[in-house]
Amino acid sequence: MSNSLTSTASVPPVARHDARSSARSLFQAAGMLPALILLALGFHFLGGHRFLTGANLSIIAQQASINTVLASGMTFVILTGGIDLSVGSILAFAAMCGLIVSLMPGLAWLAIPACLGAGLLIGLFNGALIAGVRIPPFIVTLGTLTAVRGLARLMGNDRTIFNADLSFAWIGNDGIAVTSTFTIPWLAVIALAVVVASWFILRRTVLGVHIYAIGGNPAAARLSGIRVGAVLMFVYAASGVLAGLGAVMSSARLYAANGLQLGQSYELDAIAAVILGGTSFVGGIGSIWGTLVGALLIAVLSNGLILVGVSDIWQFIVKGLVIIVAVALDRFRAPTART
Repeated sequence: MSNSLTSTASVPPVARHDARSSARSLFQAAGMLPALILLALGFHFLGGHRFLTGANLSIIAQQASINTVLASGMTFVILTGGIDLSVGSILAFAAMCGLIVSLMPGLAWLAIPACLGAGLLIGLFNGALIAGVRIPPFIVTLGTLTAVRGLARLMGNDRTIFNADLSFAWIGNDGIAVTSTFTIPWLAVIALAVVVASWFILRRTVLGVHIYAIGGNPAAARLSGIRVGAVLMFVYAASGVLAGLGAVMSSARLYAANGLQLGQSYELDAIAAVILGGTSFVGGIGSIWGTLVGALLIAVLSNGLILVGVSDIWQFIVKGLVIIVAVALDRFRAPTART
């Protein structure tokens, strides 16, 4: 009888533990998708039912696209336990390269390769210093953030470069018409293609396994025969190339590039999207689909705040709080990683 009572008494704590584990697993699986849905519904009702319309959803898709591309590259980097603070500056530098080339007679077709090549060059530079010289990623990319921004400004003498006849402007201003009010922008199509390609690399290739392994335990990965330096070179090169693609998308949208203002603070939005999407700052944990949700969450937040009449000052405050919440969520998702 006493054994039965003892056994029965021990069930509730176990059940509570299982319930907590189930709740944590459900939270991890759902990520920020419920928050995205609730936020969209809230802005729809607060904004006079103007948020969830075809025209506004097209705008949100367009607004989220460049951040999605940058955040995809950032996901590769953060999964290895690194950081890339230079993506906004790389975007500005690559856009300046592309616009300058687009104005050269007979060489306009090289504008897009120039953007991608410029991004790749800086990404490889970051990777070489991090993987070869073993300088911490924060220091390297903080330095290139400033230096590359200076190069971008130098190229244009602190002036905006315009090209009204930009050959690839359709990328930033056209789309696929679904209904009379809803169009899928080409920017969004490109962003989705980047997400799918990134998912394939991370989940269906040996390289992806190595990226997660390095983020989980770099020393163990090195001892297991993984070429850590080569993988780090790849992730920073990928981040640079995708920043170059972001430059193509930005300049196509604006018909212009500016070394001073273009890309300012883009790295913060990209990092926030990655962390909101469930990728851990310590590396080894995360998914590209979560990053997409994080980028959409930031775009919905920006669009919705404007729609309900929140001032620009308060928008900065809210975005800053979102980044803090993102880091807090990161700690909740993997508490043992910080002990």
